Amino acid sequence: MIPRLIYSILYAIALIFLLPFQYRKRPKEFRGKWLMEKFGFFNYKLQIPKSPLPPFSKGGHGGIIWIHAVSVGEVIASMSLIRRLKERLPGVNFIVSTITDTGQKVAIEKSPEGTQVLYLPFDLAFILKRALKDICPALFIAMETELWPNLFRALKRQNIPALIMNGRISDDSFRGYKKIRFFLKDMISCIDIFCMQDSVYAQRIKELGASEDRVRVLGNFKFDTRPSANIPEWTELLAPPVIIAGSTHRGEEDLVVSVYSKLKNDFPDLNLIIAPRHPDRFKEVEDLVRARGLAYKKRSELVTRNSRLGESPGATKLETLKGCVVLLDAVGELASVYASADIAIIGGSFIPHGGQNLLEPAYWAKPILCGTHMENFPFAKEFYEKGAAMKVDAASLFEKLRDLLLYPEKMEMMGKKAKEMCDEKSGAVEKAVKIIEEYLFERSIP
Repeated sequence: MIPRLIYSILYAIALIFLLPFQYRKRPKEFRGKWLMEKFGFFNYKLQIPKSPLPPFSKGGHGGIIWIHAVSVGEVIASMSLIRRLKERLPGVNFIVSTITDTGQKVAIEKSPEGTQVLYLPFDLAFILKRALKDICPALFIAMETELWPNLFRALKRQNIPALIMNGRISDDSFRGYKKIRFFLKDMISCIDIFCMQDSVYAQRIKELGASEDRVRVLGNFKFDTRPSANIPEWTELLAPPVIIAGSTHRGEEDLVVSVYSKLKNDFPDLNLIIAPRHPDRFKEVEDLVRARGLAYKKRSELVTRNSRLGESPGATKLETLKGCVVLLDAVGELASVYASADIAIIGGSFIPHGGQNLLEPAYWAKPILCGTHMENFPFAKEFYEKGAAMKVDAASLFEKLRDLLLYPEKMEMMGKKAKEMCDEKSGAVEKAVKIIEEYLFERSIP
C-alpha cells in the first residue's frame, strides 16, 4: 500500500511538470484527443457498435476487449491477435490503446473496422476508476509486459481480468525490476495470466513474483505478423538493386549513407531506402543526405501513373529511379516496402539500442544484415546460426553488402532461410486465442 502511494505521489508531481511539454509535443491533430483521453474522457460510445449478444459476465459472448500496445511494434503484433479474435468471437468489440503518437497513427490505420483507438489514461487511480467504469471491458490485455501499478490494481478492484500477451522482459528491464521486486510483487498479483515469448522471459517473470500456474510460454506474436500484401505503388519506380535500412536511429543513417556512397562506385544504379524510426527525424535525415550531395527523393514526393501518392505542392510524376536515395517519410509502410528491396539492414542494431524487428524482411524472404546490438530480439542468434541473417559491425558492413550484391545466389539463399524460419516459428497467436477463449468461457456466468 505505502509503495503504491509513494509511486502515485511521485507520478502526479512529475505529471504536473511534464504535462505542458507533453501536450505541445503532440501533433496538432492529436492534442485535443490526447488530453481528453489521458484524463479518462472518451467518445467511444459514438463509435463502437453495440454487440447484439449479452456480455460474457451474463453468459453471452459479447462485450469489449481492451488491448494496450505501447507503440508501433506492439500495435503491429496485436493486429494478428485482434483479427483472429474477431473471427472466433464475432460478438466482441475491441479497444486499442497506445502511449505514443506513432503507435496511435498505425493503430488507426491498421485496426479492423469498428475498433476504437485511444490513448492509455494517466496511471492515477481516480482517472482509471472512471475510465474503466465507463468502458467496462470484459478483458484487458497488455502487450509485451507493459506494467502500470495503478492500472492493474484498478482492474483487480473492478473484477476485470488482466492478461499479459507476447510478454518479454529485456536484460536491462530485468536488472531494474529486480531492484524493486518488493514493489512489483503486489502489482504482479493483480495479473491473471502471463503469456511469455520464451522460457527465459517466463523464468524472469516468475523470479519477480508470478506463480508457476499463471505463466505460459506461447512463442512470439511477431512470427505471426503478416505485412499488407498491398505493396505501395511508388515502389514500382525503383530499379534493382535496392538496399533498405529500416527503423534507423541517429548515427546509423550516417553509417549507411557512407557505405552506400562507396558501393555506388561498383554499383552506380544502386538505390537506397532509408526509413527513420521516428517521424520527427525525417528532416534531420533529409539534411544529412543532401549534405552528402546524393540524389534523393522523399516518398511523399513520388507520384505514379495510377495514383496520387503525395499531396505536397512539389510532388511530381517520376520515371524509374536509379542510383537514388529514397527517404521513407511515411508511417506504417515499412513492413510492406521491404518486399521491394534486395537486401535489408536492421536499424537500432548498430548502436546500443537493442535492434528493431528483423521478421518483417524475413517474411518477404530478404537477406538480413544486423548490427551487433540485437538484444531486444534474442531469437536473432538462431537466425545467424542457420544462415538466415548476418551479424556485422560498422567496419564490415560495406564488404558484406558488396559481397551479397556481387553474388545474388547468396542473397537468394539467405532470404529463403529467413522465410523458412518465419514459417516454422509461427503459431503463437492461435495459442493465445485459445487461452483467451478458455479464460472467458470458463469465467462467464451461465
